[in-house]
Formats: sequence, structure tokens, C-alpha cells
Amino acid sequence: MDHFHLTLKQIRRYVLAWMLLENVVVVASFWALSRYSSLPLWLDAAACLLAAVVLALLCSSKVTAVATQPLKALWQLVLHLSPDTQSVAAPDMKQLKIGHELVANLAGQINQLITVADGIAVAARRESYDLHKNFIANSLPLPLIVLDKEETIVYANEAAAAYIGQSSDEMAGKNVYMVLDMSFPSIDTFDTWLRQAKQNVATATGSWERVRLNVRDNHPTRLFDLASYYNKDNGTGNETMLVLFDHTKQYSQDEQAVSFIALSVHELRTPLTLLRGYIEVFEEEMATTQNPELASFMEKMSATAQQLMAFVNNILNVARVDADQMQMELHEEDWNKVLTTAIANIGLRAKVRGITLECTIAPGLPPVAIDRLSLFEVINNLVDNAIKYSGKSQIIKVDAHLTKDNMVETTVQDFGLGISGSVMPNLFTKFYRDHRNRAQIGGTGLGLYLSKAIVTAHGGHLWVQSKEGEGSTFGFTIQPFANLAAEGKRDNQEIVRGAHGWIKNHSMYRR
Repeated sequence: MDHFHLTLKQIRRYVLAWMLLENVVVVASFWALSRYSSLPLWLDAAACLLAAVVLALLCSSKVTAVATQPLKALWQLVLHLSPDTQSVAAPDMKQLKIGHELVANLAGQINQLITVADGIAVAARRESYDLHKNFIANSLPLPLIVLDKEETIVYANEAAAAYIGQSSDEMAGKNVYMVLDMSFPSIDTFDTWLRQAKQNVATATGSWERVRLNVRDNHPTRLFDLASYYNKDNGTGNETMLVLFDHTKQYSQDEQAVSFIALSVHELRTPLTLLRGYIEVFEEEMATTQNPELASFMEKMSATAQQLMAFVNNILNVARVDADQMQMELHEEDWNKVLTTAIANIGLRAKVRGITLECTIAPGLPPVAIDRLSLFEVINNLVDNAIKYSGKSQIIKVDAHLTKDNMVETTVQDFGLGISGSVMPNLFTKFYRDHRNRAQIGGTGLGLYLSKAIVTAHGGHLWVQSKEGEGSTFGFTIQPFANLAAEGKRDNQEIVRGAHGWIKNHSMYRR
């Protein structure tokens, strides 16, 4: 017999028992009153009727309480299992007088259904977390790559597979740096950002421009902007997300433009070298003459030749940076001597413009780790810019000192035109020049771009402060040699670094 019919049978028996009990009591009461009472018969009947009503109420209350126990227990069980009312206690099955088997069976069925529902919900959540089945991730037209906490690729959509030249299955399970051989235009690389994010924050976003993807086989080179999102200990296991925005055509055109200019400018080096040689010969010959006018002409010619040579060097070095062919060997140098020599070399240009260079070098500066020729170019570019934008001012101040962070800092300050706030964000961008004075003041828009690349590759920082109409101050820092001595001794070789351009994922690297 099933539990439901068994419960019905138990309820019928219980109701029947109480009905019989009620009838027996009413009949017995009427008999006793009629036999032993001296009251009229109609009063005996009325008393028995009243007793019957009271007994009926008591019996119905008792029968209802017992008969509805199974329903009450089920109601209590549902409330107990409901996520919104879990504070309700579970029913005590031992207290059930009838329907015990029915309630126990239904409770088991409900628990089983809940277990199945939970399993379906978990499976649904897992499926929603499975990016391989995610419509948006698979349909995204941008290359998307997802990493776990070990920086292993757990997902790459079809756009990423086509862009990189590897199938999604081939990329899955590999370390991201084995698949994405990325090169960045500064020491601010993806792996540096991710390492710092893991140490310091729970979530973070990062973006990089002009990233180069060094691809394998005959797959075309890719140039793109990169955006990344990090979420520490993500419950899905998808901790880091990378999205690639392709700009290969645009960035390649920029590189080709620089390469074409560099090829053209390269042809100027030989005649320019001959010209400077002849100027030096004439200067030596005229040293014995007393013709100040001719001496002035030669000074101006020499200064112009120096400026033209600086222009040529800037173009060629930017081309080397963009082709990842510029290397710098860091040696121990006396910054006092290096800076003094550099200022002396560019002093003629300042003299021709009627400008005085005031150089102040703090005593006791520690030896620095630099590539001398590269730093000469930085100083040359900064002072040359100060000369161009000095306006009517006749003084440029050059100062070298030690910072609180134990870095050697050099500043070049002019008191001329100054720089507009709208120009500042783009100041170190390649080819950028202020549209308001580009017609009056010559230049290529490459000097600051190249200088920042060189200073960054030295482990330093190039900065600017300016107020329009009051002049500008450019400063850069370089590291003392003592900070890098251990690095060189460890590998028993010179410290060789690539400049700006395309710096590998692990930034400062040796060749």
C-alpha cells in the first residue's frame, strides 16, 4: 500500500474513533440523566444536546490538529529548505502521530529534487564560465586571450588564433610569454604591470600603445595597442584578460616614413663630415689672422654644421630605435666630466645666438652608469631646444645634483616662450610639434622622443615643468654605477641595453 492511502486510512480510523467516543458519551449522558435526574425530559434532552455540541467542538479541534500534522510538517520542511527562510527549524518526524511514512518519503523526494536542481544550477554556472561556450567571447571581433593565476592561457578566441597565427587549442595550456613574444616601447611592460598588480591590488586595468608582436614562421608582423584587466583569485579561474587592438597598417606607415627619411638623411653624412672637416681647417688657418668678421662667419658655419649633424643623428637613431637596432653599453663615467664636455660641444651654438650657458654641478656626485654618446645626444637635444625657445632671454641654466632617491639628476632651464598645457601630454610623441610656433622655429619633433627613449633605457626618468611665457625646465635622472655594478659582475660582461623602440617583455635585457 502506498504512503498516501496508508495516511488516509490512519486519518479515517482516528476520526472514527473520536466520533464513536463522542456518541458513546452523549448516549451515556442522556441515559444517566433520564434515569437518575428529576428534571423534565425536555431539559434532559437539551442538556445532552449542549454536551454533544461541546464534545463535537473538542473532537473536531483534536482531529484537525492530528490530521493536519503531515501537511504542517511538509510546510515546515519547505520553509526550512527555502534559501529565504532557512531560520525555520526542520520538522521533528518523531512527533507525527499519523502520516509519518508519507512525510518521510516526501521529504526525501524534496531533498533529492533540491540536489538535482543545485547540480543543474552549478552545471549552468560552470557552462556560463566556460568561455569556449560563451557567445560574446567567441563572437568578439578583437583578439581575446584569458589567463589563469599561473599566467597560463586558458582561452583564446578565434580572432586571437587568426591574429597570432596559432590555433586556440595550440595556445591553450601554454605560458602567455611562450605564445606572445611582445616588445614594448618602454620599460612599462605587461609583465611588469601584472607582477605589481598581483602584489598590490585586487583588481587592475592597464593599457599599452605601439606593442610589437614578434611572430613565428612567415606570419606577418603585428603592431597593436594592448588592454588588460586583472581580477585576483577570480572564482572562475580566469584571472587576467588581454584584448589586442590592431594598428599594424598605421604604425607600419610611421616606421616606413622614418626609415625612408633615415635612408635619405644617411646620404648627408659623408658631405656633412667633409664640410665640418673643411670648417675646422679654415678655423685653424684663421686663428692667426685678425679679421673678426671672418672669424664670426666661421663660428656660425661651424654651429650650423653641428646643428645639421645633430639633426642627422636624431633621424638615424630614431630609425635604429624603431628597428630595435640601437644598443647602449653602460660604463662607469664621471658625470661632472661628461656634462662639462657636452656643454662645451654645444656652447658654440649658444654663443652664436648670444646665449650664455650657466652650468652648475654639485660636488661629490657618484660615478654613473651611462652610454656616453647616447647621453651626449640627450643633453644636446635638451639644450638645443632651450636655445630655440629662449626667445629674448639670454641665459640657460644647466644644473646637476643628487636626488633624495640617490639618482643623479640634470636639469636644463630656459626663461623663454614656455609650453602650453594643451601641448604637454604629447610633448614626447614622435614627430609632434606645437602648431603655434612650428613655422617660426625649426625642428623635427624627434629630439624629445629620442631623449626619453635613451633616458628610459638607462633606468632613468625624463620630465618637464613649464609655464607659458615664463620658460621651461627639462630634467632627467640616471643611476649611479654602484646600483648596477652587481648586475655587470654577475654576468661578467658589459651591461648592454636596447633603447626605447621595442623593449622586450622583460624590459631591460641583454643581447
